[in-house]
Amino acid sequence: MITEFIVFQNRNCGKHDPAMEEMNKDPLSMLSEELKLQKIVANETLEQTKRLVINARNTFSHYKKEVEKCSIGMETCEEARERAEAELVEERRLTALWEERARDYGWKDRR
Repeated sequence: MITEFIVFQNRNCGKHDPAMEEMNKDPLSMLSEELKLQKIVANETLEQTKRLVINARNTFSHYKKEVEKCSIGMETCEEARERAEAELVEERRLTALWEERARDYGWKDRR
């Protein structure tokens, strides 16, 4: 019984083996199939690269907008600082003028 199984197994050996079917193909069809597979891989890689480029462009655009907002905010802040500085200089000038007038009228600083 065991020997019959071994003989049966040997007779069927390699009949439906995909590797054996691959070995029996002619070289031209194997090369053609290999080229098709490489084309599929290349197209998938190209699509992935395109998606990555689009994602990078979107990210760049987002950060560019953020930089523009930040730059506008910095300009606004700088303008406000310059105005405040000018107003402070003017306020100090007026304070000095009023103190001088007050001293002329007898005011004494008690600091």
